[in-house]
Amino acid sequence: MTHTYDLIVIGCGGFGSSVMFHAAKRGMRVLGLDQFPAAHDRGSSHGDTRIIRQAYFEHPDYVPLLLRAYELWRDLEAKSGRSLMQICGLLEVGPPAGEVVTGVRLAAQLHGLPIENFNAAEIRHRFPGFAVDESFEGVFETTGGYLQVEDCVRTHIELALKHGATHEVAAVRSWTSNGQTATVTTDRAAYEAANLVVTPGAWATSVLGPAAGLPQLKVRRKVLAWSPVTSNVYNETHGGVGFLFELPTGIFYGFPSIDGRTLKFAEHSGGETVAAPLSVDRSLRESDRAPLINFARNHLPHVDPSICRHCVCLYTMTPDGNFIVDRHREFENVHFGVGFSGHGFKFTSAIGEALANLAADGRTDLPLDFLGQRRFG
Repeated sequence: MTHTYDLIVIGCGGFGSSVMFHAAKRGMRVLGLDQFPAAHDRGSSHGDTRIIRQAYFEHPDYVPLLLRAYELWRDLEAKSGRSLMQICGLLEVGPPAGEVVTGVRLAAQLHGLPIENFNAAEIRHRFPGFAVDESFEGVFETTGGYLQVEDCVRTHIELALKHGATHEVAAVRSWTSNGQTATVTTDRAAYEAANLVVTPGAWATSVLGPAAGLPQLKVRRKVLAWSPVTSNVYNETHGGVGFLFELPTGIFYGFPSIDGRTLKFAEHSGGETVAAPLSVDRSLRESDRAPLINFARNHLPHVDPSICRHCVCLYTMTPDGNFIVDRHREFENVHFGVGFSGHGFKFTSAIGEALANLAADGRTDLPLDFLGQRRFG
């Protein structure tokens, strides 16, 4: 027996869960398929928190998407009665001519966003939890903060179910489309829908296959770490902020101490390329530990440079580090979002809405053209 829907979503992590919610809210009959349960820890959307920010150093064209994302996160909080987004401010530090400081200032200028500028001495005075090289400068985004990542995924799925969606834990074996109807076969059943949205995270290449014409995507293994704090300067309740450092050794970031006992931080740059997401090594290696401890010793003076907790997540990298959100080049009823390159979660509310609108109407008001795969030829 084949089950029929208006929309099938393959992959129900950060993006797919949002697509499910926005499509179901519109009255579409939605099926979400994922090989793991909701808010699992096998992919890219776990580890308690994700940074959210507006003055986007990667590319100023992301800013309109972020402004919509902020609106939708607040709307999701109102609909669910849950606290999902905390605005605590974000300090971004680096050489004045570097990618981060320059990019933040450009995005803020082009879009009229509020930021504060600091030299090294001012950073050390205003933010005593950080040690900063004398040649560095900083920008502070008052609108920056963090999202409760697993709660965001769960909330999107739970509200989608309340609007009539179905969520199945099943491994997708294959899918086909004739441009009018998509058929998806799992290890449990076969399903049909007028539209298909594919948001498979680290499994993008294998799920979409060569017909999609994707560029080469590389999956990177990334370690998130928690270390004990020795002072309350990082505590969220004492004015602790999110942070991001551009250093000669890489880009590192972290969060305020939410529990008052530990601080979460990680390296955004680098990462080992993995061939099989299901078999990634999730242990903490010495090669993982060394750069994190070195960062803590040099720049987090009130953190015990040991690691008391860790987890491993996956970045799915495009060649230029920007997302791919587009329609399948062969099938008008198939859309996808892939290659979020380690900085995508904050956008899930807005891009999920956009993908749902593309499936329902064939269009979206959000400016997504710069994320199309045509840029790769």
